[in-house]
Amino acid sequence: MRLPLIQPDALTEEQKPLYADMRSGIEKNFKGFATIDGDGALLGPWNPWLHQPKFGGPIWELTKAMSFSPSLPKPVREIAILVTGAHFHSAYEIYAHVIAAEQRGLSDDTLATIVAGQRPGDLPRDQAIAYDIASALVGGGVLPALSYRQAVQEFGEHGAAELIYLVGLYCMVSVTLNGFDVPVPEEERG
Repeated sequence: MRLPLIQPDALTEEQKPLYADMRSGIEKNFKGFATIDGDGALLGPWNPWLHQPKFGGPIWELTKAMSFSPSLPKPVREIAILVTGAHFHSAYEIYAHVIAAEQRGLSDDTLATIVAGQRPGDLPRDQAIAYDIASALVGGGVLPALSYRQAVQEFGEHGAAELIYLVGLYCMVSVTLNGFDVPVPEEERG
């Protein structure tokens, strides 16, 4: 880990409101995986964002916009996020979203296949579309027209846009986690 965890009593005046907003949002919306240590420091991507509030604040606003009232079904979101995390080999993202995906009912076989960088053969249509969109986008280049049309047919224009933005956000999250070498929490290693 390249950045030390920031303890709540060491926050600057610029960091305090961002920390309070992040902590509140994390406690309400990011459950099941370690996000706050025993002393109140934020884990995962939140620590790097907190270190640089000028950048972290806007990224947190985008995270809230994408996470707090999504229109896409939760399993669809988790498929897209895991495809992205697996592409970047982002350990914390994979750790956190495997837990989230399990809570959404995705099977261990499905998750293991995605984390291995492969497409499960038995995905329901909506999840298969999410897999294909995320895989195409992280692979680089223009999203194929057929994939875009399928997303619009399945999720509507708003949902297709949400899926594209979600992949973009989690590319940023993965790069943040990898760039700052954010580890999986100790108690989760094993």
